Amino acid sequence: MRYKYQALDAQGQEVSGILAADAEREAIRQLQKRGLTALSLVVISTEQSTERKVTKLKQRDILIVLHELATLLESGVTLIEAVDSLSTSSHHPTIALTFSIMATQLRQGQTFSNALRQSPLKLPWYILQLVEAGELTGKVATALRDGVTQMEYDAQISSEMRNAMIYPIILIVSGIAAVLLIFTIVVPRFSSMLHNRNDDIPWLAQAVLNTGMFLNTHFDLIIAATIAVVTSVAYLLKQPRLRAKLIDILINFPLLGIWLLESETARWAAMMGTLLENRVSLLKALELSNQGIKVPSLNAKLIQVSKSVRAGAHLSQALQDNDALTATGHNLIRAGEKAGELPRMLRSLAKLLEESGRVRMKRFLLLIEPIAILVIGGIIGIIITGVILAITSINQIKF
Repeated sequence: MRYKYQALDAQGQEVSGILAADAEREAIRQLQKRGLTALSLVVISTEQSTERKVTKLKQRDILIVLHELATLLESGVTLIEAVDSLSTSSHHPTIALTFSIMATQLRQGQTFSNALRQSPLKLPWYILQLVEAGELTGKVATALRDGVTQMEYDAQISSEMRNAMIYPIILIVSGIAAVLLIFTIVVPRFSSMLHNRNDDIPWLAQAVLNTGMFLNTHFDLIIAATIAVVTSVAYLLKQPRLRAKLIDILINFPLLGIWLLESETARWAAMMGTLLENRVSLLKALELSNQGIKVPSLNAKLIQVSKSVRAGAHLSQALQDNDALTATGHNLIRAGEKAGELPRMLRSLAKLLEESGRVRMKRFLLLIEPIAILVIGGIIGIIITGVILAITSINQIKF
């Protein structure tokens, strides 16, 4: 249960907050451990908790609270005190409730990684693995900070993608709206004038006019079919197998394919470096890093790399034998193995590929705009040409 409390601290100042406890006595004991004297305890019902959830919990909210937790731990605050502090913070109600429950679980002897795993927060898989590794090495703050850094990078890439796609999407939607406007308003006027003279107008004009009439006649059916197709495509794209096949197809595209491969390889190298820095074994790090790879062909190569390393091969040799990285990547990892600086070299490789992938992404998105302008302009040009041919054909009709 959750209790809203009012209490006095050691200086006699009144404080208030929310905590989770199985019973009122336990809630009072928790307050006493914090050096607080309880004045009142009020049970917060499930209905009251639900009312507070006025907004949906976003991934950004989770990232912010994890960033605060890492900062508290790096400042020397104990884990249970940091979790307790966040449970009474002004974060999203779901986060406050989750951290309150985790504080209770920590007092009962559960590990932090297990409490995170049982929480309703949608965390990336690597956060749980890094925290677990940090608990084994006694470096939870460092492991959590590495995970937060990776989350920030993923969020940054997603944000850049969304921002870069805003203008092309507006351009495409505006073009489609202009085409529909011409087909539904302009073209039908000429169709009604020339519906008895189909043999006397050019074929392009006939095609444009007939298309306009078809859209007007079956407009409701076309809209319904479009919605059905979009819904079906969105559903199919959520299926992991179909999405994986689509990614494999996109890999063969000249510019897009290289960008996807570099982005995935950068994510793999960053995770490998982070896991190895947190004293995760090489085989375990390979297994965990492979979980984040979305490109099936690259994932298959890295699985073979794991098998080769398990059989006794060096990581650099296994990667080179399976052609999993570029020549630069193979050289960096080989140098890292020889110098005993493999995690640092993996991080350097990740940074190099991230920068290269970011450049390719911007180049790819810059191509979308002129392509969209050319395609939409070409379609509108064809329609206008058909309309002009229809107009000029009127003057050629013999009476």
